[in-house]
Amino acid sequence: MRIKVRKKNPGGEVVYEYEGEQISRDTSTIVLGAFFTREDMPFLDVTFKKGDRFVEYYYSDRWYNIFAIYDRDDAQLKGWYCNIGKPAVFEKGLVSYVDLALDLWVSVDGNQTVLDEDEFEALSLSDELQRAARQGLSDLRQVFLNGKPPQ
Repeated sequence: MRIKVRKKNPGGEVVYEYEGEQISRDTSTIVLGAFFTREDMPFLDVTFKKGDRFVEYYYSDRWYNIFAIYDRDDAQLKGWYCNIGKPAVFEKGLVSYVDLALDLWVSVDGNQTVLDEDEFEALSLSDELQRAARQGLSDLRQVFLNGKPPQ
């Protein structure tokens, strides 16, 4: 089943939209498969390549989503790109989430890099929203420290 993904900014405007194929779903999680459609892009310790496979985990009860990224050429796991945002909203044929700029990259060796803290600070979010986002980041980091990331 094809599912549309809508990434929104804190004002609720759609900033990016694409489709993926539903892999699984339960009451609080949707897992999608999608492919990287942009040109090859160096990123920290890897290169995201056009055609890389993303297995994307969206949660309606967590303040983050997780993308496991697999190389287009050899299908090896490159790492996990994680977005901090409001819990995802699931509708028929649609997953949407509000991105809060803060991101986490986790390499296959377990090294964690927090990204875009300056963008997060520039959003001028309410104290409550900032706390929820930072707690989401903390919860997410713990998932990887416990050695149980989705694959």
